[in-house]
Amino acid sequence: MIEAAFYTKNNDNLVICNLCRHNCRIKDGKRGICNVRENKDGRLYSIFYSRPCAMAVDPIEKKPLFHFLPASKSFSIATFGCNFQCDFCQNWDISQYGRGSLTDLITYKQESIENRLEEVSPSEVLRRAIGATCKSISYTYSEPTIFYEYARDIAIIAKKVGLKNIFVTNGFMTRSVIDEASAWLDAANIDLKAFKKETYKKVIKADLNGVLDSIAHMKKLGIWIEITTLLVPKLNDDESEITDIANFIAGVGKEIPWHISRFHPQYKMQKVPITPIDKMVKAYEIGKKAGLKYVYLGNVSTRDAEDTFCWNCGKMLIERTGYNIGNNLIRNGRCPTCNSLIDGLF
Repeated sequence: MIEAAFYTKNNDNLVICNLCRHNCRIKDGKRGICNVRENKDGRLYSIFYSRPCAMAVDPIEKKPLFHFLPASKSFSIATFGCNFQCDFCQNWDISQYGRGSLTDLITYKQESIENRLEEVSPSEVLRRAIGATCKSISYTYSEPTIFYEYARDIAIIAKKVGLKNIFVTNGFMTRSVIDEASAWLDAANIDLKAFKKETYKKVIKADLNGVLDSIAHMKKLGIWIEITTLLVPKLNDDESEITDIANFIAGVGKEIPWHISRFHPQYKMQKVPITPIDKMVKAYEIGKKAGLKYVYLGNVSTRDAEDTFCWNCGKMLIERTGYNIGNNLIRNGRCPTCNSLIDGLF
């Protein structure tokens, strides 16, 4: 446990958390929406600092990042909690920690888990990442914003030895957090889950405008970004909404890779069917029509769905099968056929 960053104290030991755009007003003895930041006697604490619930060595393509150190390994780390409550969450068992009856669905209890997680210091995380020959550290699985202090302290020392730092995020942090993180955050995959305010409000329990602002602000500060949209039937798969998402991304930067991911029944949406493949293909076409240079389809077996092509001449540059890289023809960041610059870090 460590005192939190980005909060202010109000009257009667009330604190206001300024880490994410919920700006939770937290009474003494209570926690914010994320359920992992607690007010104790008028001071806000991050309760899972140095106590990760998940660590793994992943291919960077799993984040997914396709234009940032392809074929490299990324040391991935998470703690419990999230500031969103998505009905379709794929990692609900750790992200929705401690929310009502959900605690009874998983194999641990809130009152005990907080005291029996292994303590892993930032320097130990770095040691393990280097030992696994990773080129980056990814703060992922749950929302990295809610374990910001832990991620920050790892990232600062990782940066000093040449490792890159990556957020896999819902993009709901405040601008102040993005400004500070830009000193050490190299890349982010940001979920743009829908383009209707009511969907964000009812299904995700957040605000769309905050996410859109974060995407634009990260891009402005030079953080490499890729965007993922999970295409959920009858939730966000209307062609007009897909078009709005594609046009927004193109307006921020046509070089931003867009990952359109296929939905599979999960969490509170067990009865929602898998996204039809024709919807996926149509979304791809809409993305290309909007002028996006790089569009990918995830969780599908369609040929070439995750391959990287030159935006100028159409040459296939990186061949992917699952998380495995076949041919990678990019040299010095350029297409070998037409010499066009391929956006990203290669």
